[in-house]
Amino acid sequence: MSGDFGHGGGTGAVRSGAMTRFARVWKSPETVAGEASAAAADVDLAPPVPDPAAAAFFDVDNTLMRGASIYYFARGLAARKMFGPRDLTRLAWSQISFRLRGMENADHIDAAREAALAFVAGLRVDDIAGLGEEIYEETMADRIWAGARELTQQHLRAGQRVWLVTATPVELASILAKRLGLTGALGTVAETADGRYTGRLVGGLLHGQAKAAAIKALAEREGLDLAQCSAYSDSANDLPMLELVGYPSVVNPDACLLREARSRHWPVHDFRSGRRATLLALPVAGAGAVAVAGGMAAGIALRRRRAGG
Repeated sequence: MSGDFGHGGGTGAVRSGAMTRFARVWKSPETVAGEASAAAADVDLAPPVPDPAAAAFFDVDNTLMRGASIYYFARGLAARKMFGPRDLTRLAWSQISFRLRGMENADHIDAAREAALAFVAGLRVDDIAGLGEEIYEETMADRIWAGARELTQQHLRAGQRVWLVTATPVELASILAKRLGLTGALGTVAETADGRYTGRLVGGLLHGQAKAAAIKALAEREGLDLAQCSAYSDSANDLPMLELVGYPSVVNPDACLLREARSRHWPVHDFRSGRRATLLALPVAGAGAVAVAGGMAAGIALRRRRAGG
């Protein structure tokens, strides 16, 4: 994975090529967004062993970290006078509305998309590049759920790849993945031209069915067996992603997703109150399951020793 926000000129070339390639035959916006996200995704870590056909896919906002990553990044840019407080308020409101009602109302998805367009349009990729990691340290690093991060590490220790899958722009998602030591990231792809964001997205936000399309495209590219893969999310919006894999789990779930998880006997992890995650089933597949189970058992034993003494 490139450490540069925007992947420099290479990503622009990928995006332009993706636009031309995807335009040859009609595809749904969700499929275009998903395939563009997979095409833009770089691998930071070499494929691990002993479970190269398995991977874990993690949503970001409220699953891996508290709140909306794009909002915190925008707040960091606003502090640097790259746009005004009114723009930040508009972005925040669109994200809240998107989280609450995006699954039910396409208008709210469109509003969130427009806010994302306004957020990036006209900005130079190189100007943003140097700010990504320092803004991560300022506004996001201390919002990562320790329990959720441990889940990612358990999969890595089990020899599985770990990918973020998020509506957040792929550049920001890639920074998060790099800082957390993960394999890579699938995110919303914003078109660039002449080193600037054009204000257009390739296919649209990576949301709902688009996340599933991105995972399918990545699985084909990377030789993954989705029946051996795991996925984690907090939102019922991500049911297409969760239903795609053999081992779905929910993290800090909303009410709708919690009902689904209980009815389907999916694992539930809740880190919001600081209590130990509720484990309804073993949330990892393949040859790495034993290693992950051992890591979980060790973690629980350590917490019990601390509580007792």
